[in-house]
Amino acid sequence: MSDNFSQLVKQQTDIVRIVGEYVKLRKTGAQNYTGLCPFHKEKTGSFSVNATHGYFYCFGCHEKGDVFTFVMKLENLSFPEAVRFVAQKMGIPLPKREFTSPEEAREAGLRRQLLDIHEAATQYFEAALKSPEAARAREYLTSRGVTAETIQKFRIGYAPDDFNHMRNSLSPHFSEEVLRSSGLFKWKEQADGSAGQLYAGFRKRIMFPIANEQGKTIAFTGRALDTQDEKGRDIAKYMNSPEGPIYTKGHVLFNLDKARQEIRNLGFALLVEGQMDCISVYMAGIRNVIATSGTAFTEAQVRLLSRFTPNKQVILNFDPDTAGRNAAEKAGAMLVEEGFDVRIVLLEDGLDPDRFIRERGLQSYTGAVRSAHRYMDYLIERARQEFPARTPEAKVKAMNFLLPHIRRIPSPLQRDEFAADAAQKLGIDSAILRQELRQAAIQRAESVRSHSHDPASEIERILLRALVLPENDSARQLASARLSEHPEWYDGLPSSPILEALTLAPAPENPLDVAPDQPSRVLLARALHHHEPAEGLISSPPSLSEQVEDALHTLERRYLERRQREMRILIAEAERRNDQEMLGKLLQERLQLDRRLREY
Repeated sequence: MSDNFSQLVKQQTDIVRIVGEYVKLRKTGAQNYTGLCPFHKEKTGSFSVNATHGYFYCFGCHEKGDVFTFVMKLENLSFPEAVRFVAQKMGIPLPKREFTSPEEAREAGLRRQLLDIHEAATQYFEAALKSPEAARAREYLTSRGVTAETIQKFRIGYAPDDFNHMRNSLSPHFSEEVLRSSGLFKWKEQADGSAGQLYAGFRKRIMFPIANEQGKTIAFTGRALDTQDEKGRDIAKYMNSPEGPIYTKGHVLFNLDKARQEIRNLGFALLVEGQMDCISVYMAGIRNVIATSGTAFTEAQVRLLSRFTPNKQVILNFDPDTAGRNAAEKAGAMLVEEGFDVRIVLLEDGLDPDRFIRERGLQSYTGAVRSAHRYMDYLIERARQEFPARTPEAKVKAMNFLLPHIRRIPSPLQRDEFAADAAQKLGIDSAILRQELRQAAIQRAESVRSHSHDPASEIERILLRALVLPENDSARQLASARLSEHPEWYDGLPSSPILEALTLAPAPENPLDVAPDQPSRVLLARALHHHEPAEGLISSPPSLSEQVEDALHTLERRYLERRQREMRILIAEAERRNDQEMLGKLLQERLQLDRRLREY
């Protein structure tokens, strides 16, 4: 995007018209307009736009700039994107884009075609929902309280139970490459290695389009109408588009395109777990609701949410089952680490948002959202529920449950407030818990850095390499034997699920198969991507067995230090209870710990 073109657009643009689409402006002078600032909460308008000079300024938060700055901030666009956005709003023709290589031009053309075919597929599914075959789909949607208005708003459709009809409908308009890259079709590989004929990937499913933040369809979720096929095989309840050039599921938040303006207006986002929950809440009148889209909450989604929530406030309303609670805690931890104010909605009787609204009504749901619990209060209550006994051991477990969350809190004041509250509610000496918090604060910087770049430490990478690389059997046997004997050493590490699996059984032919999820696979792949020391820098690098020995020593020392800190809580509790028998046992264990640590 050339400077000449951006200047041309700026000169021909009416800033009042562009800003007026986002802010209700009133004229307060010959060329001045005033309204409520979109960048911060205020009741008296301090946001000013000057039509002659083409700039805006807020006397409250001091945001300022030209029309491009305004659009970049509110639409979260880069400068070239903002120029194109304003030009299209003003009807100014865009210059022909120049590409640096034929490959770049081809990829850009493919992405445009993929957006086009997803729009065509959306229209195809919408039309199919009105067909006689889709009667069951319409009945299901009606039973879930989905109205005709909702169907139209979210462009809900139906995928017919037909292998060929959709392909035949779209193939006259799109190339074979686009059809195969779209994720809408499948094919079987032929005996000669060539790709077979395309057939529809979504069949006999209610179709929910997934849009990007500009509102363009980039993928689909299909909800099955049956639980088994004609051969009695189980059918997946939900089926999602595969990832491709225009869709990465961990980078998308469902309904963000419709909710983003209301998120700015209200100052917070309501994050739910399922698309039906999101649709029900939105159509009930709560417009700032978004949802994860077929995946656990990711760091990319945290960054995306940061762009659209300047106040950094999020309310989580995930399913009340164990999986939902775990997902809420993981999402909450990631958001807190990025400075978000997080609150948790707890609905009565274990209902999800969709069912709660249908059974209890919007007013009850709105009340539940307004009374959402502070994330830290929620965690303390979870610790009390998980470890209800008032024994010293239960208190240690409760504290250990909370510490990983505490480490991710960026504000020292919030960590201190958490310490006082947790100590009171858990019955732990506040001085001891504050000492643990100081230790957590010391570890936090290193923990956050490693989490944002590579979750596994060098110690973990050494052990993972030893357990999966076949060329050094002695290193593998050493690591496997010691870790099998002392699983407490690696408990809580990012790689603990993989380490546990590898110590229970030899690594398969492809070691990545042992990883339970995608983050674990990425972690293991990075560990195996080992770079040897540069030639001349290290004359005789340590062997893998020697590295494993050092890593195991470090893990053991860290465990002993952690256990030593736990002993302080146990001893203090035994003294408070005047339990001399328990106190004697604890003091004996502490002496043994001290002795073992002195060996290091």
